Amino acid sequence: MPRQTFRYAACGGTNTLLDIFIFFISYNFIYHKKIVDLGFVAFEPYIAAFITSFCVSFPIGFLLMRHIVFTSSTLHGRVQFFRYFMLVVTCILLNYVFIKLFVERFHIYPTVAKVLTTVIVVTFSYLTQKHYTFKTEQAGA
Repeated sequence: MPRQTFRYAACGGTNTLLDIFIFFISYNFIYHKKIVDLGFVAFEPYIAAFITSFCVSFPIGFLLMRHIVFTSSTLHGRVQFFRYFMLVVTCILLNYVFIKLFVERFHIYPTVAKVLTTVIVVTFSYLTQKHYTFKTEQAGA
């Protein structure tokens, strides 16, 4: 396995576990499984937990990818950050679309649908990060 792929898997896996852990703690112990009412908007507790975990795992994920996985990128940090943010938003949408498609259209069991979706989205994410978000200028280009 190439070193970069191993680092991607290790960093991405660790960040995913952190995200799930923060989601769990937020949902169960911070929001106590109750609606979060801010006065002008209310969130279901799982949405509030998702927002909380995203606010932690997103910057950590970016820093891991930038400083550990894709260290030879020649792009400026702000460009990488913007591209990473757009990729994360795209991956959230892809997760939603593929899970709905697999479960509702193809009648695949939800857990299997989640596994298939994860394989597709992680592959897409890795290739996008490697060739776009943290791309390296080619010699002579």
